[in-house]
Amino acid sequence: MKTTLFLLFILLSHAASERCNPEDKNVLLQIKKELNNPTILSSWKPNTDCCHQSWYGVKCYNKRIGSLTITDNNDLNSQIPPSISNLPFLHDLNFINLPNLTGPIPESISKLTNLKLLTISLTSISGPIPNFVAKLKNLINLDLSFNNLSGALPPSLYKLPNLSGIFFNNNKLTGSIPPSYGSFNTNNLKVLLLSNNQLSGTLPVSLAKFNSSVRYLIDLSHNRFEGDASMLFGSTKMAEYIDLSWNKFDFDIGKVELSKTLTTLDISHNQIYGNLPMGMENLVGLNVSYNRLCGEIPKGGNLQSFDVYTYFHNKCLCGSPLPSCK
Repeated sequence: MKTTLFLLFILLSHAASERCNPEDKNVLLQIKKELNNPTILSSWKPNTDCCHQSWYGVKCYNKRIGSLTITDNNDLNSQIPPSISNLPFLHDLNFINLPNLTGPIPESISKLTNLKLLTISLTSISGPIPNFVAKLKNLINLDLSFNNLSGALPPSLYKLPNLSGIFFNNNKLTGSIPPSYGSFNTNNLKVLLLSNNQLSGTLPVSLAKFNSSVRYLIDLSHNRFEGDASMLFGSTKMAEYIDLSWNKFDFDIGKVELSKTLTTLDISHNQIYGNLPMGMENLVGLNVSYNRLCGEIPKGGNLQSFDVYTYFHNKCLCGSPLPSCK
């Protein structure tokens, strides 16, 4: 009798001392099952505390699962587990460098209304970027880079009031940039990274509203965009980095004003024409090669310290470091 009471006391003491919410633990064990019990999750054991640091990739806040990260594993062969939606306090979810993670982004993720950081990168997930991600009103950073995602950009993303970073680069996305992307909260959005896709068409004029109050980065390189991109420039803009390279942009760069905050500009491999504008002397990174530029390279700043390949293969650009103008 005494032995039984002692064992019961030990069990109750263990239960009382365990920091992990039992519902959350059951969800994690179900996630492990849906992921086909990969060896990387061998530390997830029913008889241990899931808030203990021994549980791989799990972090707790006030006894609830707040962060889940699974990364760098070739043996995980599965889709994103639907049971993820049963972790209501999750604010940080990361699936990174899992080449055998396949399937679409499940709608169950839209139930994670406390989610602030979502990273699904370097996987084999496919299908479209679903519109339901716009239901994640607390989302700050959305990284879906280096996957096999296809289809159009979701037009409803602008409804996310706190979004500061969009990383959709290195996928198979098609179509144009929705006009609604000019309606992002300009006090928050700092990164728009759409490079290395199959996006096309002209840029919406609404992007002229793109940020005049917060320093930001925009990378549209290695796509099939065409036409005018001058709305991205202006003396009141706060851009630090603009990369438009390897597209079919066609506009007069000489008519744009560069902001004093701009440090890096790459417009190479386009059909951009005109003279180089004043303000480029402030740049620390520049590539205008393979365009239709003309006129003398302005003097001053770093412009003469860049090598010839910065200006190479233009219609009639001249002046140091290129041959002098005649």
